[in-house]
Amino acid sequence: MRGPPGWARAGPSPDGIPRDRPPAPGTRHADDTRSAPRPANLGTPEDGAAPAGVDEDPVTNLRVFRWAVVALIVFGVVVVACGGTDDPTSRSVSNPLVRGNGATPATTPPVVIKTVPGMPPVVDPTNLYSETTATKVLDFVRDDLPRVYVPNRAENTVSVIDPNTMQVIDKFPVGINPQHIVPSWDMKTLWVTNTAEGRTDGSLTPIDPQTGKRSGPDVPVDDPYNMYFSPDGKSAIVVAEAYKRLDFRDPKTMALQKSVETPNCGGVNHGEFAIDGTWAIFTCEFAGALVKIDMTTGQVVSYLQLTGGGMPQDIRLSPDGTMLYVAEMVRSGVYLVDPVTFTEKGFIPTGTGAHGLYPSRDASVLYVANRGSTRIGGPPNGQGSVSVLDWRNGNKIVATWPTPGGGSPDMGGVSADGTKLWLAGRYDNEVYAIDTRTGEYAVIPVGREPHGLAVWPQPGRYSLGHTANMR
Repeated sequence: MRGPPGWARAGPSPDGIPRDRPPAPGTRHADDTRSAPRPANLGTPEDGAAPAGVDEDPVTNLRVFRWAVVALIVFGVVVVACGGTDDPTSRSVSNPLVRGNGATPATTPPVVIKTVPGMPPVVDPTNLYSETTATKVLDFVRDDLPRVYVPNRAENTVSVIDPNTMQVIDKFPVGINPQHIVPSWDMKTLWVTNTAEGRTDGSLTPIDPQTGKRSGPDVPVDDPYNMYFSPDGKSAIVVAEAYKRLDFRDPKTMALQKSVETPNCGGVNHGEFAIDGTWAIFTCEFAGALVKIDMTTGQVVSYLQLTGGGMPQDIRLSPDGTMLYVAEMVRSGVYLVDPVTFTEKGFIPTGTGAHGLYPSRDASVLYVANRGSTRIGGPPNGQGSVSVLDWRNGNKIVATWPTPGGGSPDMGGVSADGTKLWLAGRYDNEVYAIDTRTGEYAVIPVGREPHGLAVWPQPGRYSLGHTANMR
């Protein structure tokens, strides 16, 4: 989050999951004992004599038998296709495709979310975070160094923390005013977004997660306050906040593909994507609004002015993709927004200066980082806290974890195993590692004005950007 133009900052698989399929129409289970009338010419008289009308020649009899079997099969298929006779007792109850009247299937085919082309499939339509559980770290990502990368905005550096020792083990220079550490869509690069506030030399610094070091020179781009990736992985979306613009770029080279102007979205900064990848919604911090983008056309669809105005910050989608949660730091809570109708549905008070939103590792709750101040550049030792929001059962706050001695929890992420919530203490020059089972804080000093830290490695198939919004 930055001040509006002209302001100075006040502070320093594919899823691979087998799915059961119903039997094909007309098939029967092995225990389906549906019977058909026995043709008279197939009977064998007890006295051994051939029945009338049947040739005693064995070849002829064989031919007749074969045709009778064919007729029987055809008759059975017709019975199944037509629902059988009107007598319900003539139908076997062992066939799950046939109920009492033979018209309604007993099983419902699985729901399949049709995504935009190139986007990985949605494995569980009821939980878009299903592939980000603790056991689902990809092999090549698991080999990356376990680190917490912290951009220090006021000193143009990145601090590197070893989460096992809780110590800063490295610090290196990056571009001017680093804001967020952003994993690439393919999870092979961590990008530092350097805004160069009030200047024209913004840049992106690449970090190799296998070494924890810079992997190349800064890449010049306009005002990269934040960065996301299209769900299909074809574009990096640089959030050029000062220009009210979203720049779509090649995700590897960062060459400009196109720009999407958002003229009524002052302070565009945080975004979220539909469960099917068809739209994106970004917060407009200095307009008290949201903007919706059609990801299939790259055009602005509409704006939503929040009734309470304020300064909307981070934004996340519910597990089933039907509700948006929008942190708003002036009213100190979370807006509920229907992303399809693009209308407000409610507001949940949390704590002072609601700012960052992070699903728990099992997606059962949403952690809300409350920065402790309702204004930009809040004082140190503010009324910082974390609210635990049960977004699956009534949207209730089930726990609150105050920052000991005051603080400013801002942006960050959850550890791969889900046991720690890591947040930057924006105006206290520190990082918090919060035990998600007890709410206990560990405090680690870092550089000046830490902002959007990233915890790595992370589970998931791909990154949508920000500080590791994984799916």
